[in-house]
Amino acid sequence: MKSSAAEDSNIREIREKVYSGTRLSDEEALDLFRSNDLLSIGELADYVNRRKNGEKVYFVVNRHINPTNICINKCQLCAFGRDESDSDAYLMSMAEVMSVAGAAASDGATEVHIVGGLHPTLPFEFYLEIINRIKNEFPGLHIQAFTAVEIDYFSRISRRSIKDVFRALVDSGLGSLPGGGAEIFNSGVRNDICSKKISGERWLEIMETAHNSGLRSNATMLYGHIETLEDRIQHMSLLRDLQDRTGGFQSFIPLAFHPENTRINKKGLTTGVEDLKTLALARVYLDNFKHIKAFWIMLGEKLSQISLNFGVNDLDGTVVEERITHSAGAQTGEFLPRNELIRFIQSAGRIPVERDTLYNELKIYS
Repeated sequence: MKSSAAEDSNIREIREKVYSGTRLSDEEALDLFRSNDLLSIGELADYVNRRKNGEKVYFVVNRHINPTNICINKCQLCAFGRDESDSDAYLMSMAEVMSVAGAAASDGATEVHIVGGLHPTLPFEFYLEIINRIKNEFPGLHIQAFTAVEIDYFSRISRRSIKDVFRALVDSGLGSLPGGGAEIFNSGVRNDICSKKISGERWLEIMETAHNSGLRSNATMLYGHIETLEDRIQHMSLLRDLQDRTGGFQSFIPLAFHPENTRINKKGLTTGVEDLKTLALARVYLDNFKHIKAFWIMLGEKLSQISLNFGVNDLDGTVVEERITHSAGAQTGEFLPRNELIRFIQSAGRIPVERDTLYNELKIYS
């Protein structure tokens, strides 16, 4: 990728720092966000990504399970959560959960990804049973489950410490944590978009406890709603600080906000330029994260493919069934077969690598 001829002068200075491996300041990251020189930003991100990951682009064969959409929080940003009395509320039985897990194992999946609502009456033992039964019946499946928001809820309903919640989950078969629930850490914005959700400080505390308990996790940022560019930088800065302390984050996943069926006064989706710039900026700024993931469910298959030239080295996985983003108006499909992911990556000039959840390489498709 070649930079534009009239490169922004701020970017020229930032380029020198990036090529020398010097960490960017918050102010420099903000300069990148404000710049319209998308190709130069992309070139910087591509350089950093190639230095860290070469030509490899990762994907996982996985399956999503959302056990219930019944949730006590009903966040303003959420189109997924329901009250028990709603006609479209649901709670999967244990047999239904096991059926999906079994189908995942039969299809060659190595991961099940489990997140859901904060159900008002289910005990902590219900979630332990889900993990335990899947792990016992399908030991080859890695279980990545429960956001920090859910972990906090389990602590409250079980009257256990966060550390004890993690101990019980790991003993039952939990392998790692997803990165959901982070949204934007700014407290003012958080009060407007998810007032009943745990604070940003609590999210970070739970993730630090997870990492210190031996669990790896992902990190996310929800962007494109009412937050400012400064809020995004602050969010990533706090993630970078925590990664310095623990090294427990595997990947960073910017999540583009989908407004349909939410209570956020925002019309339209994020633009392609905004999406690519956010991914590229994350790659350059988060120097202690190895992996930047484009969640194709939110961005679409074609833009996710283009993002491989803007610092992205992971396209998530096959997914099969996704409810949360599609409740908010996602226009993408819910399933990408392995051969399609391979084709997307190869036609972008990169090397597809099938991985497991912990980024162990299972097969390289040269």
